[in-house]
Amino acid sequence: MTEAAIGIIGGSGLYKMEALKDVEEVAIDTPFGKPSDALIVGSLDGVRVAFLARHGRNHHLLPSELPFRANIYAMKSLGVKYLISASAVGSLKEEAKPLDMVVPDQFIDRTKNRMSTFFGEGIVAHIAFGDPVCPKLAQVLADAVESSNLVDVTLHRGGTYICMEGPAFSTKAESNLHRSWGATIIGMTNLPEAKLAREAEIAYATLALVTDYDCWHPDHDSVTVELVIANLQRNAINAQKVIQETVRRLTETPPDSDAHSALKYAILTPPDKISSEVKERLHLLLQKYL
Repeated sequence: MTEAAIGIIGGSGLYKMEALKDVEEVAIDTPFGKPSDALIVGSLDGVRVAFLARHGRNHHLLPSELPFRANIYAMKSLGVKYLISASAVGSLKEEAKPLDMVVPDQFIDRTKNRMSTFFGEGIVAHIAFGDPVCPKLAQVLADAVESSNLVDVTLHRGGTYICMEGPAFSTKAESNLHRSWGATIIGMTNLPEAKLAREAEIAYATLALVTDYDCWHPDHDSVTVELVIANLQRNAINAQKVIQETVRRLTETPPDSDAHSALKYAILTPPDKISSEVKERLHLLLQKYL
């Protein structure tokens, strides 16, 4: 089967990777249904990577409709060990300007209707999630941003990503509440991905691409839809440059990540009490331990 150690999930505006060569579409059906779209496996400067358009290549899936478990399970089935998530976000801080990039190290969950675990239905596991982003992968990603010499882009290392339900954007009261918590950016997708990637023992990091200020900003009304779309397009071009550099660095020196053994002490259900059905459904995740 096609394999790739590095996975890329592209968010709003990033529906394909122009630099991918020798492209192969891989349709994967998982125990959790089908992913958002076929995974695109190709060579990026000679390195095989797997790319998935988070909302589908035609952007037909709402954040609440995303098949998060299928997406991460599909990446795991291809052998992905490092997962880079590129995501459009709003800024909650003046200094994080449109077109800037943030590599957050924390999340706050404001979602309501998301399935964010592979476990349950006969098996219990509790992953450690105090540091929801792999710090080693985040450092590689941030270093790649710095070395890419992007115009009009400032890198922000660290910060808190608020993950809201959507699809409507925040009210001003919510936006100011999030700012009072010290959060840096806001989006609708990355926290379920981060939780599931950790359960799948995949190192995960977010490349957050700022499109606009959230509605707290006094000049927000002057931001037009046309400007946001233009920023999405510029962000997508910049993100592809950063991802190429990140892949190069990861290939040269793949870091050991604590995420790669996240389930070692997490499973509480005795192996002899786990049904054969559950073992089959979660074989990819459990095979190291059962």
